[in-house]
Amino acid sequence: MLLCLDVGNSQIFGGLFDNDELKVQFRRTSQLRSSSDELGVFFRTVLRENNVNPQLISEVAICCVVPDLLYSLRACCQKYFRIDPLVLRPGTKTGLKISYRDPKEVGADRIADAVGAVTMFPGQNLIIADFGTATTLCAITGEKEFLGGNIIPGVRISMEALEERTAQLPSVEIKPPRRALGRTTIESIQSGLYWSNVGMVRELIQRITAEEFSEKPPLVLGTGGFAQLFNREKLFDHVIPDLILTGLREIVRLNQTVHPK
Repeated sequence: MLLCLDVGNSQIFGGLFDNDELKVQFRRTSQLRSSSDELGVFFRTVLRENNVNPQLISEVAICCVVPDLLYSLRACCQKYFRIDPLVLRPGTKTGLKISYRDPKEVGADRIADAVGAVTMFPGQNLIIADFGTATTLCAITGEKEFLGGNIIPGVRISMEALEERTAQLPSVEIKPPRRALGRTTIESIQSGLYWSNVGMVRELIQRITAEEFSEKPPLVLGTGGFAQLFNREKLFDHVIPDLILTGLREIVRLNQTVHPK
């Protein structure tokens, strides 16, 4: 079995594959700087609670944008699973052509999303909107060329900035509002957060499509923790919450010649 770990700035998103079937998914905060032992006990407990014997794990793949956690994660895998994990980093085989001026600048999470997308939708032009700690948009051609994209403060970061940098604005529940016009402070913040993100993402999708995909419109994929929040606005052709895990699974396959089971 393959354990995939997407380590973001807010959460660790994990998934367990048995061949092509995603058997288990789980989340844990990544804001706690945990030791290898704390992580190991957590992973093994999650697996057991889902009726999976931790000894059945044969491979681990990690996509990490929190460098401070990477050492603990690798040590955890070596101690608790007796596996040296595959860590997605520059030089890892992905099957993509990266058109960034400096390909090493592209975040591992964006690469894993892109690999997942081209695996699920081969030959299609694609735009991926990932709603995590940051909201990112990425454009990939049907020939697997990663063209670039956008990085924007995420929904929760925007809300926390309002709370922290103002004297009287409260923290609010992030949810779709009924109306654009708020009639209380809380409604006004919720509406502002929601509709500003809808308008921003829609505008960027339209501009990227006009600039790069005018001859063949792209499929637009939504993923990440907040993607479902915006699903009713028909921004996406598909919402795929586990896209990044699918990408990690495919990257393991591409690298099995250099990182055998």
